[in-house]
Amino acid sequence: MGKLKYNIALIVANVLFGANFSFYVSLTKSSVSFQQIFILQLTVAALLFIPVALLKKRTYKITLEDFGTIFIVALIVVYGWMYMLLWGASQTNPIDASMIATLGPVVTLIVAHIVNPQRPSWIKFLGAVLAIIGAMALLTDKNFHLLSNATDAFGNALVLFAVIAIATNTVLINSTLRRYGELTIMGWFYIIGFVMAIPFFYSDLLGLFTTKHTLLSIAELAYVTLLGTALPMYLLYVASANLTAVHTALYRYIQPLVATTLALLRGQNIIDGATKVGATLIFIGVVLVVAGNSLRKRVFK
Repeated sequence: MGKLKYNIALIVANVLFGANFSFYVSLTKSSVSFQQIFILQLTVAALLFIPVALLKKRTYKITLEDFGTIFIVALIVVYGWMYMLLWGASQTNPIDASMIATLGPVVTLIVAHIVNPQRPSWIKFLGAVLAIIGAMALLTDKNFHLLSNATDAFGNALVLFAVIAIATNTVLINSTLRRYGELTIMGWFYIIGFVMAIPFFYSDLLGLFTTKHTLLSIAELAYVTLLGTALPMYLLYVASANLTAVHTALYRYIQPLVATTLALLRGQNIIDGATKVGATLIFIGVVLVVAGNSLRKRVFK
């Protein structure tokens, strides 16, 4: 099957990720807090990936320097991405949250430039600017009160922070990931994340099992912990290691398509003017960032 299986893996991962946004909103509007979803996701992922990582010989060959990098990145992934994404998604709507989540390539470009300064091509720079303007259109829609946790703007800002965190992770962990492999690194992420989180969130985890849930909330919790977190994370790491950044970035747009469809069907949001403008600018911007050089050679040859 060659590269086809990795393309299929990316498609499946983004479909599964996209559905999460609708379920996050639904769960947090019922009897489940985003902290409870966070610690449940982390616990289940730890149970799945830590035993696998412990069976890998490379797990025991990690140097002290590499462990330091893994430790820092694990905190960024667990608290900067997982926690902030859940918090933000619970405060905004699925359409905005999923659209902002596609900004990863733009933020990665900016972070990579900060870490290793170099002059980007003008077409990538233009793409980054358009995408940022699109994000601002979503952030300033309706109520522009970033410091108030009762507005979509606050939730959108948290999702953007989560995107910055996962983009930073991509830049920092790239070489370490190639040395030790996806399963080893993911195992260490969850070992570190679980140990650091359980002292603060064990009461949330216990409360989750003592609260009476509807069949719908149980099904949604099962989805966001297994099909929405552990499986797509693995598929994303494997596929990203075998495909280009262009594939990884453009397939991200499956997420807002799935999230928007579910949000509209479930009456969680409507598509207004700001959403259309923001989504269009982000789409064009990300395309220019990930495929800018190829487009420039074809159009301006």
